[in-house]
Formats: sequence, C-alpha cells, structure tokens
Amino acid sequence: MITTNMHELMQIVEGNHADPHHILGMHDVVVRKKTVTLVRVFNPEAKAVDVIGPEGKRYPMELTHRSGFFSAQLPQTAHFHYKQAFTGYDNRQWEAWDPYAFAPLISEFDLHLFGQGTHYQIYEKMGAHPQTVGGIEGVLFALWAPNAKRISVVGDFNGWNGLRHPMRSMGASGVWELFIPGLTNYDKYKFEMKLPSGDIVLKSDPYASFAELRPGTASMVYDINGYDWRDDKWLKDRTKNNPLKGPVNIYEFHPGSWRRVMHDNYRFQSWPEITAELIPYIKEMGYTHVEIMGVSEYPFDGSWGYQVTGYFAPTSRYGNPHQFMEFVDACHQAGIGVILDWVPAHFPKDAHGLAMFDGTCLYEHEDPRQGEHPDWGTLIFNYGRNEVKNFLIANALYWIEKYHIDGLRVDAVASMLYLDYGKNYGQWVPNRYGGRENIDAVEFMKHMNSVLLGAHPHVMMIAEESTAWTGVTRPASEDGLGFSLKWNMGWMNDFLTYMTKDSIYRKHHHHNLTFGMVYAYSEKYILVLSHDEVVHGKGSLINKMPGDLWQKMANLRAAYGFMMGHPGKKLLFMGGEFAQFEEWSEVKAINWFLLDQYEHHRQMHRFVKDLNHLYLKERACWQNDFEGGGFQWINCNDYERSLLSFYRIGEKKRKTKAEQESLGPVYEYLVFVCNFTPVPHVDYRVGLPVAGKYKEILNSDDEKYGGSGIINYGTLTSQEILCDGRPYSVPIKLPPLGVVVLKGSV
Repeated sequence: MITTNMHELMQIVEGNHADPHHILGMHDVVVRKKTVTLVRVFNPEAKAVDVIGPEGKRYPMELTHRSGFFSAQLPQTAHFHYKQAFTGYDNRQWEAWDPYAFAPLISEFDLHLFGQGTHYQIYEKMGAHPQTVGGIEGVLFALWAPNAKRISVVGDFNGWNGLRHPMRSMGASGVWELFIPGLTNYDKYKFEMKLPSGDIVLKSDPYASFAELRPGTASMVYDINGYDWRDDKWLKDRTKNNPLKGPVNIYEFHPGSWRRVMHDNYRFQSWPEITAELIPYIKEMGYTHVEIMGVSEYPFDGSWGYQVTGYFAPTSRYGNPHQFMEFVDACHQAGIGVILDWVPAHFPKDAHGLAMFDGTCLYEHEDPRQGEHPDWGTLIFNYGRNEVKNFLIANALYWIEKYHIDGLRVDAVASMLYLDYGKNYGQWVPNRYGGRENIDAVEFMKHMNSVLLGAHPHVMMIAEESTAWTGVTRPASEDGLGFSLKWNMGWMNDFLTYMTKDSIYRKHHHHNLTFGMVYAYSEKYILVLSHDEVVHGKGSLINKMPGDLWQKMANLRAAYGFMMGHPGKKLLFMGGEFAQFEEWSEVKAINWFLLDQYEHHRQMHRFVKDLNHLYLKERACWQNDFEGGGFQWINCNDYERSLLSFYRIGEKKRKTKAEQESLGPVYEYLVFVCNFTPVPHVDYRVGLPVAGKYKEILNSDDEKYGGSGIINYGTLTSQEILCDGRPYSVPIKLPPLGVVVLKGSV
C-alpha cells in the first residue's frame, strides 16, 4: 500500500482540511529515498478510480481508506493535468479532470489589494468565473470567509456533497479558491462552510453573477463576458456631455409591476418583453432616463428589491444577465439613460445571505447597536472593514463597467450617515468623538464617489438623502460626500403638503411652495415624486389632490407644471403620468386599463407627454438648474390668491460660430404663471423679464388636457406698464387650477 499521512487523510475524510491541495492531486514524494509522483483523490461515491495519463494510459488507484480515499504512484516525474475515471457503487462510470491538479489562480497582488480595500475590479476574481486553464474549461470559485474552518463548493454536479470539492485557503487574506473543470453556465452552486463552532451552513455566493429564481436560493454560474455591445455612440457622447448641464427627466419603474403578461398566468414580463414595450413608450413620453427598482437579486418580493442578497446578480425574475444587458443596450441606442437603485446601506438576515457569513459578523458589526436597523429588521454594513468597502465600491463600478449603467441612485443615505438613525436612546453607540455621525460611512462614501466619478466622471451618483447634511453634492476634495445629485426630499414634502390642502386653505401654506428656493442652490437637486409617495397608505398622487374629479385632475396638472418649471432635475414614478387612482402595489401591474376606458386619464397622459417634450425642447428648463441666474421669481408673494409667477433663462447658440462671436448668444425666457385656486383671472397682469413678444407654449387648462379652455391665443406683446416691480408686463388669461407657460426671446 502507498503510504499517506493519516492525519491529513482523516482531515480530508472528515471535512476539516483548509488546504486540500496539499494532499490531494499530484505531488512529488520520497519513497525509500527515491522521489516518485503520487496522485491522491477522495470521492466517497467511487468504488474504483483510474488515473488517465498521457496518451490515454490508465493507472489503477489503490483504496487507501474505505471512505473513498485513493492513491496511485505514477512512473512519470513531470506533472501534467489529468483525468480520473470513476466507477461508482452502482457501476456507473464517468470521467473528470482533477481540480486539485491546478495551481492557485488568484495572485498575491490581488490578495494584497483586496486586503487594502483597493481592488476595484475584485469582481473579476471573486465569485464564479468560467475560464480555460491549460486548455481545460472550468470555473474558478473564490470566496472571502476568513473565519471558516473549511469551505466546499457544492451543487448538482457533486450531489451537494461538501466532502467532494473542498477549497484551498489562501492564508491570512481570508480568501478561499478552487478551479473545478467541466462546469459551465447555469450550473447551480453554493458554498458549504464549517464554522468555528463546528456547525455546517450553506451560503449563496456574495459575488455571484446570477442566481436561481426565488424561492430557490442557489447561485448559478454565468459568464457575463462576451456580450456584443452596440452602444458605442452613446458611451462616446456620454463622455462629452455633462448630465448636470442637460435635461434629466426620469421615469421610475418597477419591472415586476409595470406590466404583467395577462395570458400567461399573470407572470412578470421578461427583459426582452420589457425592452419591446417600455423603450418605445419612454421615447413617446419624452423621458430622458429610466430608473429601475429591484435589479440586484433579492429573495422577498415585498422588499421591492431593497433587501439584497445578490449584489452582482441581476435578478432572475426577468431573465438572464445578457438579456438585461440587451435592455440597457437598447435603451442607449434609443437615447435613453439607465439608472439603477443601489442599496449599500443594509442587507437582510436571510440565512443564505451575508448575515453572519462565516459564523462571525463579517459584513456587519458584532454589536447590534451598530449592526442592526431595528425598524427594518436588516443589518448595517461595517464600513470600517477594508474588504467590505472593497465589496461595495467594486459593486458600484461593476454595474457601470460591465452593464454600462449611467447612474446609481444610492438608497437610504441618511441611514448610513447617522449612527442613531431610527434608533432610540441606548440603541446606538456614539462615534469616537462622542457624536452621532457615522465616520466610517462618511469616509466610505467619499472614497466610493472619488473612485467611481474619477474613473467615470459623466455618470451620475444620486443620493437619496432626507436630512440637512451639508455638502452631499460637494466634491470629496472639498470635504463633501462627492455625489452628483441629491433627491430633494424637503421640497417633495413641502410641495405635497401644499397640494393636498383644499384651495381655500392654501394661502396659509404659501411658504411650502416658495421655501424650496431658499436652499435650491445649496446642493444639486432632483425633484422627485417617487414610489415612496404612493405606498403604505399614502394614496396615489391623484388621490392626494383635493376637490371633485375635475379639480383633482386640474390640481395634478398644475402640480406637474409647477414642478417642471422649478429648478432641479425631475423624477416621476410610473402610473403618475396617467393619474392612477389606486395606490401602487408590487404584486400587480399598474392600471393601464384606465387609458383604454377613461378620457380624463388619456387627457392627463397627453398633458404629461406634452410637458415632457416641452422640457426636452426648451433649454431654459434645465440648462441652469444649479445656478442662480437660471431662475427668478416674478411674484412669489401673492399668497392671498395663491398665485405664483417666475421665469427660467436659457442660452441658445446662434447658427454659425461667426454670429455667435459677433452677436453673442440668444437668451430665451420661459415665464411660468401658476394659479392654485379654482378662481380664473381673465385679465391678470404679469411682470416680464424683458420687453418683447411672448407666446403661450403650454396651458394646463387646455381642453385637450381636460381643462376649461381658458387659454391665450396669438402673440402677446409686452407693454411698458410697471408690474411686479418690473418695467414691462402683459395681461393674460389665467385659468383655474392651472399653469400657463409663455416663451419670449432676446
């Protein structure tokens, strides 16, 4: 019998060996003072094993231990990759390349950078990656779990037997790896871990590229490389254009409830189906971007995708990763940007996920006062740990670089900034200076935004941040958080508070409309009417509006018109564009039937479409969103009548460079006049920014939108009559619960 170190043999047999390559595979050993080549294999399902050498010669292996441990001494001294021929106890026969014949494929430099938290493409190493090694196709598995005693790759390919494919520990880095030949796309797998306690658990792959459809929780091998992108023009143009200087009008949608396939058991649409229907719709409606909820894999539909278990895996609900790439690609070819909801603030406690990953609090804090959100029942990332920061920063870059995403809307930033967020006295731990600020999270965000926007300056990092934290969109180099844009939650709350009031009471809440301009340029804002405003008993946007049906529709049109004129980029959640009455639910499609059955919903839909296209066309609406010169109040003090007027300024280049240099730019002015009561004004005089001729280009009271038809025809010529503190003015018809937009140019 060929001798083998029995201690190591038993470690393999009992599933306790942290470096199985040290004993399994091909090794040079000294037998009777002579160096020989020894091959060892462990397979408890085999009763006989042969090594298949060069030119197909077979070498029978001896049964070293009855558990399924075999050894064979070969005459060759040069090492080579080899297959093993197995015969099972049921006499089934199969062949496989030996995974323990391969040297480590992750370099020391990779491990060093990861330990520093600066391996920004670590997703190329960690997880499951199909590749060819020495001419042999297989999958490289790699995992960070420094406190595990043993880790094995398990799946259908080995009967989910954790003794079959134990991984190699890469030492102090805490990384484990194994190359398994013969595996390919869609093979299911998990990691079986022996914890410090001795317990055995199964974990999904944190870096998996794909996962099986819930309620299954297995990861799946998927090679995301090889997609033939056709959006070169979009990416090239993106590098030339600053999105903050251009139009940004976002349609927020949830893929599982935008539409459903009625004739097929009311199932989700696939990405190809969404591509075919959503993109033409977005173009028709005049939106510039889509923002997608719930793309990263998550187990519970009711979380809407905000409790993520697969940060690198597009959810399998709608198709495979390449189909999602096709959707993004098609959006770009149609001139539509794609923004993803991204959730680096917290993660769920699901047993297959990141929680207590290797038997310790690896991704979260050990102290529950630091590591848990009591209101959400989720765990908080430990932003002070290098490998955790690396995981999140690499994930942000992954969506930009691998999926060509144009921006990330970062969820729940406020919960990251404050240690006491959602917590009572005694439920949180102050920082080292005694304050409530999460210093590690602040540094993480500065680091992340510096890296991502440094490499991709023309994508958007958008903070959903609901507090008065200063410098959210200030560069990290100037002690800001470094985001591109911030959701204006204060404006949204004030605005909706005002709009829900009956018109008779609005004069007492006039400041809710005007206060936003006090701080409008303190950050770079997006004005949002998002999914958060139409769930949890808050009711739909149309149901927030007071009055009868006509007044509700008029109020909502006026609200959209005021929002479009106000400085800041724009976002509207699906269903709002046709005034869906029902509160949104993720379990069913939004109420498209309203457009088929009711004229007033078609009229609202037409108004939003025209408003969006006006926004796209008129540079004054977006060119100077973040500069004081782009907006000016005309009259913001007429609270008794709930009237407002203001103008926006845009600069239009002349036809030729010579004209531009000699004559200068052409300035365009859009005058917005808003009436938030049902009382019309047939001769309302409004001050003008400059003298000239003006024309009404939009009126929310137009009959085609369901209004009463009080509109201004023809050309309106300014009069030298002092009004609103301005030397020039013009009388207009101002409709009830309406917004009038006039255009003039100089």
